[in-house]
Order: sequence, then C-alpha cells, then structure tokens
Amino acid sequence: MLVGLEVIDDQIYQQYRSAMKPILLEYGGEFGYDFSISKVLKSQASEPINRLFTIRFPNAKNRDAFFSNPQYLLIKQEFFSASVANTTIISDYEI
Repeated sequence: MLVGLEVIDDQIYQQYRSAMKPILLEYGGEFGYDFSISKVLKSQASEPINRLFTIRFPNAKNRDAFFSNPQYLLIKQEFFSASVANTTIISDYEI
C-alpha cells in the first residue's frame, strides 16, 4: 500500500508508530519506505499530504486482520486520531 497522510502532530504520530509496530510485525507487516514531504506538486486528492509511506503484508488476509485487530484499533483511536488529519490511500495491490 502507498499511503499519504497529513500529520498534524509529529510527536503523537511517533507514539502511534511505536505502539502499533509490535502488532504490525505479528501480522508480517512492515514499512518499506517512509518520507516526510514539504511540497506536493500534483495530487488527485483534495486533502493535504505531508507524509508518504509504503506498508506491506504477506497477503490480504494478514493486512485485513491487522487493521481490524482490537488492540490496534485502541492504539489508533488514542494516537492516530490525535495526530493525523487526513489519510489518502494512493495505491493498494496484491502481488
């Protein structure tokens, strides 16, 4: 998956990343690339983007299980919601 975010609080977003990482690894997930960006030259989304990353899983089943994991959802509610204003899924595919 290629994901764009508008991060509005870097410290809280880093807490989110730290808290969710053990769960991500449990499902075989990992971040491939991670960029903090200051200027978007072209976008198909109306929401601003200042963070861009890839996240991958071994298969769709693991991806879906991760994003619906109750512990992950609590972490997302506590940290992600407070630190990210917008999320844009730029690309999602299976190999």
